[in-house]
Amino acid sequence: MEFRKIFDTIPEQFDKFRPHYSQELFDSLIDYAKIGPGKKVLEIGPGTGQATEPILNTGCDYNAIELGEHLYAKMKEKFGDRQNFNIVNDDFITHDFSDLLKNGQKFNLIYSAATIQWIPEDIAFSKTYELLAPGGTLAMLLTKSEYKSTNPALHDDIQKIYDAYFKPETPYPHRSFHYQNATNYGYVDFEERDFYGKREMTADEYVAFSGTHCDHMVIAEPYKTKFFDGLHNAVLAHGNKIIFNDTYVMYLAKKPA
Repeated sequence: MEFRKIFDTIPEQFDKFRPHYSQELFDSLIDYAKIGPGKKVLEIGPGTGQATEPILNTGCDYNAIELGEHLYAKMKEKFGDRQNFNIVNDDFITHDFSDLLKNGQKFNLIYSAATIQWIPEDIAFSKTYELLAPGGTLAMLLTKSEYKSTNPALHDDIQKIYDAYFKPETPYPHRSFHYQNATNYGYVDFEERDFYGKREMTADEYVAFSGTHCDHMVIAEPYKTKFFDGLHNAVLAHGNKIIFNDTYVMYLAKKPA
């Protein structure tokens, strides 16, 4: 199975445990892109809606394209009764968007949350550029997390588990996506904006969250059980609590007006 399709095997777990983004980030994005009624938006790979509702709530013409059929079904279940919600179950790489570009109207905002890195750079940037209206915004969101500063001893114990048992059958191949390369495809005004949050999890919650990482999902036995049991026991031994400091990163770029 392709890495980018593996999340579709755990829609309920993905929906419950994947991190959301801060309201401050969405306020910044909505203001920057001037999103509201009458504006057309496309979200690439929404998963189960971790970055959907604040944009949908603006009253914009919200559209999404989701590769996974079970993630698509979850999105329909959560937001299908909203009049400004529209989603298709297809691959952004190959999809013909003429059905969404009614009357020649292009998108005012295209955004993704931890998704665009799954798309080859030349397609990701050239296709979004073509789909955007002049002056439109491309926004790329992701979360960076750390827990070492909140409990160094727990961090060290968890690293020992990773050293011993983290042996995915297939390595994660998409760490080299360069967001700033948008400027090589015609985009201007590239910038990064960072926002901050905190999450606290029990051992059970941490294991469930860790099980939503694609490279963690492909650990083979006998390592897989030892790995997740080790994570669980480490957090239990440190008071059944792990605290993450999150940085919500938003990269912005504009199509020239």
